[in-house]
Amino acid sequence: MAVKDPTAVERANLLNMAKLSIKGLIESALSFGRTLDSDYPPLQQFFVVMEHCLKHGLKVRKSFLSYNKTIWGPLELVEKLYPEAEEIAASVRDLPGLKTPLGRARAWLRLALMQKKMADYLRCLIIQRDLLSEFYEYHALMMEEEGAVIVGLLVGLNVIDANLCVKGEDLDSQVGVIDFSMYLKNEDDIGSKERNVQIAAILDQKNYVEELNRQLNSTVSSLHTRVDSLEKSNTKLIEELAIAKNNIIKLQEENHQLRSENTLILMKTQHHLEVTKVDVEAELQTYRHSRQGLDEMYNEARRQLREESQLRQDIENELMVQVSMKHEIELAMKLLEKDIHEKQDTLIGLRQQLDEVKAINIEMYQKLQVSEDAMKEKNEIIGRLEDKTNQITATMKQLEQSDKDLLTQTRTIAMSFVKCASNEAQHQYKLVKDISF
Repeated sequence: MAVKDPTAVERANLLNMAKLSIKGLIESALSFGRTLDSDYPPLQQFFVVMEHCLKHGLKVRKSFLSYNKTIWGPLELVEKLYPEAEEIAASVRDLPGLKTPLGRARAWLRLALMQKKMADYLRCLIIQRDLLSEFYEYHALMMEEEGAVIVGLLVGLNVIDANLCVKGEDLDSQVGVIDFSMYLKNEDDIGSKERNVQIAAILDQKNYVEELNRQLNSTVSSLHTRVDSLEKSNTKLIEELAIAKNNIIKLQEENHQLRSENTLILMKTQHHLEVTKVDVEAELQTYRHSRQGLDEMYNEARRQLREESQLRQDIENELMVQVSMKHEIELAMKLLEKDIHEKQDTLIGLRQQLDEVKAINIEMYQKLQVSEDAMKEKNEIIGRLEDKTNQITATMKQLEQSDKDLLTQTRTIAMSFVKCASNEAQHQYKLVKDISF
């Protein structure tokens, strides 16, 4: 067998007791006349049951002298959540005979029942569970679904009219004990079905009338707020209309002033146009006279332009001739350089032959030392060879001197040609520039 949670069992028992208490109170009130006072036993038991329900799971508060549990804390919180509850809270605080928070809480429950708004007040309270967590444990009846069920059952108490005297009643010292004998069924007390149907019909009619009255009250309040907003908007519109009328008057005055200014400007403009027209005609006549002189100047300038264009064409042709002459001089210089290179190659060959002759001479001289007999015979040959060597050396020197002179002359001639061509080109460019200006 699973062990049941004792707090859940407590919540279920309190819920059942609340159901029995509310049902018995409504049935007895309908049979009694539905106008109850403080001494009515089912009503007293109802307050005792509600006190037990509100105390379930209440956190212990540490006071100055001891620890205590009070339900006045969460009930006092209702005035912050429901503005209409401020009147009840102020009335409870002003009661002279109440000294304890529990007495204030009991008085608050009785006043809420007389106003028929106990269900509304407690419904606002159980919705704000984050605020209730400061006063109740997480497993308390007001923190669970059983609290919402009890609040729904309290709506049925709106059919009861209670006339309770709270001012002279001792609420601080009352002992809240539930009398279970009131809720035991008796066969003699069971009414007939017709009576129960009539009671249910009456309750339904009263609930309908009260609900309709609430809706009408809410509609009237919304209409009042709407009328107030319309009146405010109407006053604003009237003020805006007056401002708009003033603006229209100012704009009309400005329009009249602008129209008068526009007429003056139009007259001045017409006069100015007439004067301008006369000036334009005079300028046009002057332009016609000056145009003839401009045409003659244009024809003269055109003739000069043609002459200068022809002169420029001639100078360009002469410049082309000078450029071709320059290319020919460059080609001649290249040919001279090629001839010089060939003569240098010839000199190198002659030097090689001279070296060979020297080598032969040395060889012959060595042979002359070896053979004295052969030396006499070949003295003549050596002499001739020496003469030939001297001739070749002289010839080489003459050739070198002639090459140097030829190279110098060639360079001088080329520089003179280049200088003459450059001077001629500068002269032609100057002439072209003067003609273009």
